[in-house]
Amino acid sequence: MTERVRVTGPPRHTAAGRGASRLGDVHEQTALGDVYLRSLLREQLGLAIAVLAALALTLGLLPLAFHLWPELGGVSVGGVPLAWLLLGVVVYPFLLLLGWRYVRSVERNERDFADLVEGPE
Repeated sequence: MTERVRVTGPPRHTAAGRGASRLGDVHEQTALGDVYLRSLLREQLGLAIAVLAALALTLGLLPLAFHLWPELGGVSVGGVPLAWLLLGVVVYPFLLLLGWRYVRSVERNERDFADLVEGPE
């Protein structure tokens, strides 16, 4: 009797066990192709949630910090209030960095997925 194995996701970063191209499974929407796609979507969703959490924990907590410590509202840096400096100037490079990192990570996930379903060269 053969042992039953439950497949919950595609194998990751292993050269052994790669057979022919799995691209057909994805295009033909087989059960195995569905597992591959769900795995990719789960990775992309996890990445999006992580980026949103980072955004909420940094920018979302700034107003709370100014509410909890009202003396921060009176602090000025170079004649510019700290709140304006943080929310009007520092935010944009942070958002650009966060977006750049997100896009690079998404592209890496998609490249790994493509390498996985195309099989060995």
